[in-house]
Amino acid sequence: MEITVGHTPDADDAFMFYAMLEGKISSDDFKVKHVIQDIEELNKRAVNPDLDVTAVSVHACAYIPNYTILHSGGSFGMGYGPIVISNKTMAKDELQKTKIAVPGKMTSAFLLLQLMIGKFDYIEMGFSQISDAVKQGKIDAGLVIHETQLSYELEGLQKILDVGKWWDGLTYGMPVPLGINVIKSELGVETIQKFDRYLSDSIKYGLAHLDDALDYAMQYSRGKPRDMIKRFVTMYVNDITVNMGKTGERAIKHIFELASQKNLVPKFDLKFA
Repeated sequence: MEITVGHTPDADDAFMFYAMLEGKISSDDFKVKHVIQDIEELNKRAVNPDLDVTAVSVHACAYIPNYTILHSGGSFGMGYGPIVISNKTMAKDELQKTKIAVPGKMTSAFLLLQLMIGKFDYIEMGFSQISDAVKQGKIDAGLVIHETQLSYELEGLQKILDVGKWWDGLTYGMPVPLGINVIKSELGVETIQKFDRYLSDSIKYGLAHLDDALDYAMQYSRGKPRDMIKRFVTMYVNDITVNMGKTGERAIKHIFELASQKNLVPKFDLKFA
């Protein structure tokens, strides 16, 4: 069957799908047609089920009841995650009174920051625009994801909050649930499990052929050096990406337990493959 798959124009997503999209592994069950869009665009697109399989933020699961979470393809921070940057030193109480640029209301980074500091004033921007907006003084602070977590110092900016480190301390080392892949529930258990294995095999191939997969992923490097992209990819593509298992499931359930207590998400049911 032909299956539509959405992923982001980011090196870690490209790395995961490299083997699948470049024919390094084969499937008798699926012919993949892939779509590339920003994570917040994919989050919004998933609200009215369109793509068969798509990368989404964990936060988006509260709004996409027609999808099932795959065990493969998850991005979890292991003691690290989104950060808040500024071009000046800011205390936490000052930050709470500041308008913060965020990469989308449905991103996990946005939900995590709300859990950390409470509700705050914000403006949505494309994630790749946030560091420039902060650097140019258009906004005082920005919540950043992806490789900007590593490159902000090179741009003369400073980290004023570490959301991933906060989560790590709060949960005694639970992985930070950030991105996942979901599949339409209507496709049925058998198809869902087959695609889950297919994606898992693609990730395993990339990890086993690191240099080749990185070469492919570099097309989404946004001008960042290869060593930085390698560091970024290996931060977010690891054993828990191959299969999140119960550890990943618990982390996802926990973020929503906390969010529900603070009325930050509606009531909903999580479905795992």
